[in-house]
Amino acid sequence: MPSKQIFPKFEYPVAYCIAGVDEVGRGPLVGDVVTAAVILDPDNPIEGLKDSKKLSEKKRAQLSIEIKAKAVAWSIGRASPQEIDTLNILHATMLAMQRAVSALTVAPDFVLVDGNRCPTFLSTVNDEQNKNIKIASQAVVKGDARVAEISAASIIAKVARDDEMIALDKLHPEYGFAKHKGYPTKLHLEKIIEHGVLDCYRQSFKPVARVLGTIHE
Repeated sequence: MPSKQIFPKFEYPVAYCIAGVDEVGRGPLVGDVVTAAVILDPDNPIEGLKDSKKLSEKKRAQLSIEIKAKAVAWSIGRASPQEIDTLNILHATMLAMQRAVSALTVAPDFVLVDGNRCPTFLSTVNDEQNKNIKIASQAVVKGDARVAEISAASIIAKVARDDEMIALDKLHPEYGFAKHKGYPTKLHLEKIIEHGVLDCYRQSFKPVARVLGTIHE
């Protein structure tokens, strides 16, 4: 059995105002890819921040409320299924991350991103001299488990997207969105074949394209 990779303790960059960014929903067949940006308040700490996937649904919901109440600033960014189909999922995710940072009401001077790559982040402060200046950034592998700001972003993004899947389930209960959250489970693939493809599906993703008959293997 391979040994679990141990990462060194994360060292924060020297910066005045740091935003953490994470995404949820790269793998599902349906809906937006959702990102969040969070600037935490060091004087108002939040206990229990960790990778959203390691938390129960109830705990995520509780922490999402607490993060929104205590953070200096937070925002949600997204890219639509149509943008995903046009750009591909990687570039659509980068676009959603840029949108999340741009929507922050407080401009960060450093952005930490979960994963192994960052998009270019530009300052959107209401100061013509400093507007559109590139914000320093750093990608952090497994950042959602190692950096509090990224953990917080992963939690509010996950809760936001899951809530959207639950709302979609109420509109189309025959697809089972509340259970699989749009991921390509066996049940979900069977439901697409049985009921067809809704407008909110990502048509470029292979399981959807197969049903549409737009790819031949």
